[in-house]
Amino acid sequence: MSPHGGDGSAAPPLAPSLSGPEPWHPVTVGVPGPEFEARPPGQYAFDFPDSVCDGWSTDLLTLRFASVRGAKHRYYRQPRQDAARAAVHEATGSIVFAVADGVSSASSSEHGAVESCRAALERMLHLLSGSQGPLDFQDVAHHAAERLRQLAQWRLGGKAPEPAEVARLYATTLVAGVVRPDRTGGSVELCRIGDSGAWMLEPSSGRYHPLFDSKTGSDTVLVSNEVAPLPQVPDRLEGTTARLSPGQVLLVGTDGFGDPLGDGDGHVGSLFARHLAVPPPPLWLAHVLDFSRETFDDDRTLLAVWPRATAEPR
Repeated sequence: MSPHGGDGSAAPPLAPSLSGPEPWHPVTVGVPGPEFEARPPGQYAFDFPDSVCDGWSTDLLTLRFASVRGAKHRYYRQPRQDAARAAVHEATGSIVFAVADGVSSASSSEHGAVESCRAALERMLHLLSGSQGPLDFQDVAHHAAERLRQLAQWRLGGKAPEPAEVARLYATTLVAGVVRPDRTGGSVELCRIGDSGAWMLEPSSGRYHPLFDSKTGSDTVLVSNEVAPLPQVPDRLEGTTARLSPGQVLLVGTDGFGDPLGDGDGHVGSLFARHLAVPPPPLWLAHVLDFSRETFDDDRTLLAVWPRATAEPR
């Protein structure tokens, strides 16, 4: 068929079809939060889109992550201050990852979150190439803190910044880790600075096993919003190891996910146990993570790793 009309002119464009699938409506959990059109962040926040997601698989592992701007930041014209990054270490097939939550009191914490994730991944990939032993997370954390110091020095026109100045600009939490695959799943090594969390989910039972102490668990007497974030690096870094077995999912998330999750025995836990039973499309993970529930209006970031059921040993 000719793209031109009978008189030789270009044919008019086809009208858009109205018979396609309906747009995704927000997932509501309990009483939803208020509905409104998101407002743009400040004019120089163009590097921090409202929502991002990623997903891919190696021979032995599958990864998904998503990060969405919370309702509070959407309303008050602030950028998303969460970040996540992941990469595969080619020589071993291991997946390294980092999740960060910029501290709201820092003036440019969205930059701190992104740069700490980038620095952590760079260092973990370097360490994996040099040794097959446990990762030196103290080294990883100091590398991320040094990146924030360098960023602050550049911001201050070359003046060497005091630690407090770095924190006022770029303070952020950080969870960094690696999954090393094998024939029966994988081994997990994690560290964290601040209050972001990690869990081992068993979708069949809907149970979430926290890998770090929770600030919202049933055994928590008082909930505290105080964190000791990067660029501070404690003398004894909080770390843990775990086994990732078939039928389980490793989850790493900021408190925008962890707070509404709680112990995992409520509606939010049920929602994610259902949708993470198998790896969802990355866009669908972002959609579900952007659920609406009153009072929970923080940025949300969630990274998940599954052992591949059809994995063949190398």
